[in-house]
Amino acid sequence: MCFQPGDMTMLLAINANNTNTVFAVFDGDRLRGQWRASTDPRRTADEYVVWLTQLMSFEGLGRGDIDGAILSSVVPAAVFNLKLLCRRYFGCEALVVGDPDCVLGIEVKLDRPEEVGADRVVNAVAAKARHRTPLIVVDLGTATTFDVVDRDGNYCGGAIAPGINLSLRALEMAAAKLPHVEIKQVDRAIGKNTVQAMQSGLYWGYVGLIEGLVTRISNEFGEKMGVVATGGLVSLFAGASPLIEAIDPELTLWGLYLIYNHNRKT
Repeated sequence: MCFQPGDMTMLLAINANNTNTVFAVFDGDRLRGQWRASTDPRRTADEYVVWLTQLMSFEGLGRGDIDGAILSSVVPAAVFNLKLLCRRYFGCEALVVGDPDCVLGIEVKLDRPEEVGADRVVNAVAAKARHRTPLIVVDLGTATTFDVVDRDGNYCGGAIAPGINLSLRALEMAAAKLPHVEIKQVDRAIGKNTVQAMQSGLYWGYVGLIEGLVTRISNEFGEKMGVVATGGLVSLFAGASPLIEAIDPELTLWGLYLIYNHNRKT
């Protein structure tokens, strides 16, 4: 591991999800910049570094500034090239969430803890530090996930549903006469044409999914729970439901920052 003695100055945090991979640089406890690329396991470390260093330069950052790296991925085939990127071009052996030597600082209370997605436990770590517990983390991305964090900050499981883009794709594939539509916030549930009807069903259908599962999970858990939303599509649902108490689009990145520093101290 490239844990440095003394105070860590610059951390490269990488979160590889099914649709996008997010790269971020922390300068101490300050998020200096974040950049997003489509997730492609075929993309090499050489390709990553050309793209990433150009974007970093816009924030006055260079490869030599990086002191440490941490990686979270739900796409196993993408891990090798991302680790190689850190090793070859940033001089760091990335700490990988889910590896035996990566200590989370929370307990994963599942029947098979090794099966949980790395992004879900990373979100739980950040939620414990940044929001009141117990709570539900709603992550709106390729999948829509609902994760339960108990009063002590431990991860207790949750639910997984298809993401809104997957639902639109399935609708287009299965219904020959339905067109491709833009997913966006809509004011009315009653559409006056096919496009409006599809947009209403997608948008308000997902608001209903969120509200229904949040209510059911809270009742089953047996305590009043906070709700925080994150993920690549979170801005689409800002203000859509009074049950969502907070929007935290950078939750996963802060979870990576916290896990790295926890491991560095221990």
